[in-house]
Amino acid sequence: MDIQVLVAAHKKFPMPADKDLYLPVLVGATKNYKNGIEYQRDDQGDNISYKNPNYNELTAIYWAWKNLDADVIGLVHYRRLFSMSRKRELDNILNRNDIKSLLDKAPIILPKKRNYYIETNYSHYVHAHHKEPLDETRKVIQKNYPKYLNTFDSVMKRRSAHMFNMFIMKNKEFKQYASWLFDILFEVEKNIDISDYSVQEARVFGYISELLLDVWIETNNKKYIETNWIQIGDRKIIEKAVNFLSRKFLPDTNRKKTHF
Repeated sequence: MDIQVLVAAHKKFPMPADKDLYLPVLVGATKNYKNGIEYQRDDQGDNISYKNPNYNELTAIYWAWKNLDADVIGLVHYRRLFSMSRKRELDNILNRNDIKSLLDKAPIILPKKRNYYIETNYSHYVHAHHKEPLDETRKVIQKNYPKYLNTFDSVMKRRSAHMFNMFIMKNKEFKQYASWLFDILFEVEKNIDISDYSVQEARVFGYISELLLDVWIETNNKKYIETNWIQIGDRKIIEKAVNFLSRKFLPDTNRKKTHF
């Protein structure tokens, strides 16, 4: 079984040792390339590398969809990876046998859901980001993919979701998902104006896509299995908690103009 798990990165960083299994991909390669970064570039072949400031790690997913033909394709991040336990070290991530064992149970591997407890997925999103792109996404789904609408609304009302755009999928599922996802996002992109968004908020299509994975999986009754994920390095939990509370309870008048 040919398994390729892409590791999305925008800079040089310690990578998994198994080079046959894990494929480091430099996202936004034209802009982010520096001498000494010997990763697969996302600006080769059919690509949307130039959209990386707005699509984040999705430019790696698009590159794989158009240029990679493996039996299994996945995506993790240079600091956030799948693991069978909680030990936050590179030698504790999924190996080939782990992945094969999980795929024997389901064609899709996902990270354990992230819980928001006091927020729905929708309210959490709009307290952190501009609401117009997510509302436009609903309109596009209603028009172009109406069978997904009820699930979309249901996912928005929940307090948990499979986040981070992390997954490992068999080839058939991966191609189906990528085709559906980019068709929606490209349509939303045509219908909204993000020209005055901050650098952080301009990453909007990467943010939206995190909430679409569950919509696609549930509408199509796709079987999946969850596993742990770990984050390498400082998780900045306190800083993130403060930022979350600030977004929830303070006015968002500076959101468009603030650069991070």
